[in-house]
Amino acid sequence: MNEQVHIGHPKELLLPTDVDGFDALAELALDMRSSWNHATDQIWRQLDPELWELTQNPWVVLQTVSREKLQGLLADATFRNNIDGLVQARRDAADAPAWFQQAHPQVQLGCVAYFSMEYMLSEALPIYSGGLGNVAGDQLKAASDLGVPVTAIGLLYQQGYFRQVIDKDGAQQALYPYNDPGQLPITPLRKPNGEWLRLEIALPGYSVWLRAWQVQVGRVKLYLLDSNDAANYPAHRGITSELYGGNPELRLKQEMLLGIGGWRLLEALGIKPEVCHLNEGHAAFAVLERARSFMHTSGQSFEVALAVTRAGNLFTTHTAVAAGFDRFTPALIEQYLGGYAEQKLGIPCHDLLALGRQNPDDATEPFNMAYLAIRGCGAVNGVSSLHGRVSRHLFEPLFPNWPVDDVPVSHVTNGVHMPTWDSAAADDLWTEACGKDRWLNGTDTLEQQMRGVADARLWEFRTAASESLVEYARERLALQLATSGSSPEAVGAAKHLFDCNTLTLGFARRFATYKRPNLLLHDPERLLRLLTNPQRPVQLIIAGKAHPADLDGQALIQQWIHFTRRPEARPHVIFLSDYDMHLTKHLVQGVDVWLNTPRRPWEACGTSGMKVLVNGGINLSELDGWWAEAYSPDVGWALGDGQEHDNDPACDAAEAEALYDLLENEIIPEFYTRDEQGIPTLWVNRMRESMAQLTPRFSTNRSVQEYTEQYYLPAAAAYMERAANQGAMGVDIIKWQHELEQQWNSLHFGEVKIQKEEGQYIFDVQIYLDGLDPGAVRLELYADGVNGAAPEHIEMKQVRQLVGAANGYTYRIDVPAIRPTSDYTARLIPYHVGVAVPLEVDRILWQR
Repeated sequence: MNEQVHIGHPKELLLPTDVDGFDALAELALDMRSSWNHATDQIWRQLDPELWELTQNPWVVLQTVSREKLQGLLADATFRNNIDGLVQARRDAADAPAWFQQAHPQVQLGCVAYFSMEYMLSEALPIYSGGLGNVAGDQLKAASDLGVPVTAIGLLYQQGYFRQVIDKDGAQQALYPYNDPGQLPITPLRKPNGEWLRLEIALPGYSVWLRAWQVQVGRVKLYLLDSNDAANYPAHRGITSELYGGNPELRLKQEMLLGIGGWRLLEALGIKPEVCHLNEGHAAFAVLERARSFMHTSGQSFEVALAVTRAGNLFTTHTAVAAGFDRFTPALIEQYLGGYAEQKLGIPCHDLLALGRQNPDDATEPFNMAYLAIRGCGAVNGVSSLHGRVSRHLFEPLFPNWPVDDVPVSHVTNGVHMPTWDSAAADDLWTEACGKDRWLNGTDTLEQQMRGVADARLWEFRTAASESLVEYARERLALQLATSGSSPEAVGAAKHLFDCNTLTLGFARRFATYKRPNLLLHDPERLLRLLTNPQRPVQLIIAGKAHPADLDGQALIQQWIHFTRRPEARPHVIFLSDYDMHLTKHLVQGVDVWLNTPRRPWEACGTSGMKVLVNGGINLSELDGWWAEAYSPDVGWALGDGQEHDNDPACDAAEAEALYDLLENEIIPEFYTRDEQGIPTLWVNRMRESMAQLTPRFSTNRSVQEYTEQYYLPAAAAYMERAANQGAMGVDIIKWQHELEQQWNSLHFGEVKIQKEEGQYIFDVQIYLDGLDPGAVRLELYADGVNGAAPEHIEMKQVRQLVGAANGYTYRIDVPAIRPTSDYTARLIPYHVGVAVPLEVDRILWQR
């Protein structure tokens, strides 16, 4: 070797913090805002262009560059002034009043604690798998943009999710590279005295020490816990090793660290959230630890503490099938949480298990984390309109005798963070039309402004996007083939595949059977004919991972790989391995059509198709998830009839044929039908409408604003009211609940009289309340909805007490005589000011 590596004193291996200006660079490099605000990209490119292009990780670039180069650049006045200006702009942006401060100046909302198992913020921090992390990361970024006071909690995984390699046989292989914390844009969370903040979590027979890390996400902070602490036994250091790996016991430990450890971390930091938002049920143990904390400060029982704190908790479910909920055996819960229940919560383990069961007394029923979340929260929502309906059916068993429409699950349809997913060219286009600050406040004017963009400008933009995608796909495929041992000829040929003037379809997502990623392969010969039409060719980019334990999903990947290796298919379809955030960005920025083929209604939302909107891509999707509410004929194309067909092979075959027909008869001709300037005017009109109508509607601006106004603010107010005076309202609620339980079985209906007068039905209903206060219940007249309308439930008024009856009353209501009287039934339900029924109390008595 001509050079020798100098092994110096350990101090010489530290970062060059003594270099004047380094602290300013570090401040920029450690703020994840650079992943969506690209003002600093030029800095990292200047420091090390090759490393920047490979990693997109400012912190790695800053650590890798030599001291000499740093000193030289920072000594340059122009470079230094640029750095100082960027630092000042960052600080100004953090301090400036944003949407939340402007829209709700009088509201006292100190903190929303956001818990999630994964976060997709940047490829520089690979602690995500897919959709759930995508939603979490995008919502944190939007909260930063909008000024919503969110503090997030997650786990730092030593390996994260697996990385995918396709071998010579077309089979998926899983790799688990180490996440070196020193190369991640995170910093140790330290106490004022400099000591690293560490938490001790007691598990059966031993303690686990957790280290805490901080991630700066613009205005928002994300705190990550990990068990890779030297004080831990080696096996326990690996609790936070893999995301969604290991056995149920490891998963339970991870979820305890996230929920219980996460809430304790907030306490250690002196953070007192009014609202706790659970992004899926993985973090549901946080509701127990929050209640325990209130018990400690108020002296109340666990029952009262849960009644108080649940008002400030929100559970967002992303699961569309019952099998998707985390379940643990009773023995496992008893082993790991039995002592916690008895010693910390003051309840028997049976009562803890009951919170996660449909039948509290069924000793064999597993513990369901979603059930715990529902019983520990004051509100529950799904992530699309359709998913809200699906979730009401899923959770219906928890609310016996209630109509499915009354199951307390609403919805906030997901959105994506448009500044993260738009290309530089898309940013320019939107800035021309709508201004630079279009995502920082309301989006009401964007639709009309985007409609003013000329056809030629839009088509020029899309053509450039296609060129960029083709160039990227060639480079990535060539590297992929080279690393898998393909021949030099195959690697060379990959660098000449595809044509930027050809219609490009993209399909990229997790490979699972319900997503039907191989629907296009139903008739391979027909697909080949579509792809290879010499007058109107089509090219297709496929990407996606199957979970390492999902052999069926892996088999679907292998089918695609084998198809792409057919000589006649090779020029027209490629599979790009290791689907990650970096690849996603390139795909959503460059494809003409985004394809999605899940089996309805098994996809909760499916945000990938939202990412193409800002970039001018058009969706072709099953009427499932978000597309079921987004689709109209002028913005894209729909697959399916909007009905559920389970996993019927005949339906799959019919939808595959419909997919081919759509492509052959509508989509491909529309793309290739050009005017005298070479512009596909119908296509461009559809593209413009998709961008104008859907981009503002399915951005995280809209979804985070909905969460804030529909959930966070009411939850904060409700929690503060219940927590006042050491939880006095919680005590009152529990007393009311106990009275209901004692008296409910004695309540019964008496006579029901119906008269008709002047086009009105007059219902008189007698009810006997035994010893229960009439103010503790309300009587309603109920009728199912007709023709898609919502059900009717109208409160009846007490008109008199029955003579000679103990606590008997007559209630009355008038309704229009437009439906048969047999449609109406009286029902008695619990009532208490500020209590969510049936979420908190599920009793109901129907007139028979």
